Amino acid sequence: MKQQMKDRYHHWSDIKYLKDIVTNPMIEVGEYSYYSGYYDQHDFEDGCVRYLWGDDRSRKLFNPIEQYGWVLDKLIIGNYVCIASGVIILMGGNHNHHPEWITVYPFVEQINNSYERKGDTIIESDAWIGMNAMIMPGVNIGEGAIVAAGSVVVKDVPAYTIVGGNPAKEIKKRFTDEEIAKLKEMRWYDWERKQIERASHLLSRSSIHQLYDYYLREIRPDRSKV
Repeated sequence: MKQQMKDRYHHWSDIKYLKDIVTNPMIEVGEYSYYSGYYDQHDFEDGCVRYLWGDDRSRKLFNPIEQYGWVLDKLIIGNYVCIASGVIILMGGNHNHHPEWITVYPFVEQINNSYERKGDTIIESDAWIGMNAMIMPGVNIGEGAIVAAGSVVVKDVPAYTIVGGNPAKEIKKRFTDEEIAKLKEMRWYDWERKQIERASHLLSRSSIHQLYDYYLREIRPDRSKV
C-alpha cells in the first residue's frame, strides 16, 4: 500500500523523480530525471517500462540469468531526462518472436534457443520523450534529443535532434553543429547541482555562446584541478 501511495499521481503537474521510485536493478537512472504519469496512472517500472525482467514479481517467478544464462538488456537513463505520460519503453521480454522462422509463436520448449538480445536501451541526459511515444528495444536516444508526442522510435536518435512520426524521422536539429559540439563539451547536466542552479538563467535561454563563456570562466577551471 505504501508503494502504491508513493507512485500515485494526483495532478497532471505531478512528477516522480526516477531515483525515488526505481527498484529494478536492470534500470539505471541519473539525477533529476523524472516521469510524469498522471494521465495513465501507470507505475514507471510496470507501465512505462514493459517486458523488463528484474522487478520484485518477476524475480520471484523466474531468473533467466541463472536458468538460461541470458545476458539481459538494461534500460539506462541519464540526468535531467523528461518522460511524459503515456510513454512506453519496450524492453527485452518479447525478443522470442522470430520473423525469419516458420512461426513467430514462442513455444516454451524453444524459449532458451529463441532469446536474442537487442542491446541496452539508452536515453541520454537532457532528452525529452513526449506523451504517448514508444521507444523500441535497443534504441539509443542522444543527449538533448526530443521525441515528439505519439512517435514510434525504431532507430537511434542523434544528439540535439527532434524526431517525430511512425516510424520516427528527423524533423530538425535543435542547434548548429558548432553549437552542438560546445554542448557536448560542456555536459552541463553533469555539473554539480549548485553550479547548475547558478547557471539556470543561461540554460533557460537560446544563447549557447553565453553559456559557453560561463563554462570557460566558471566550470572548466574547476575541472582542470581534479
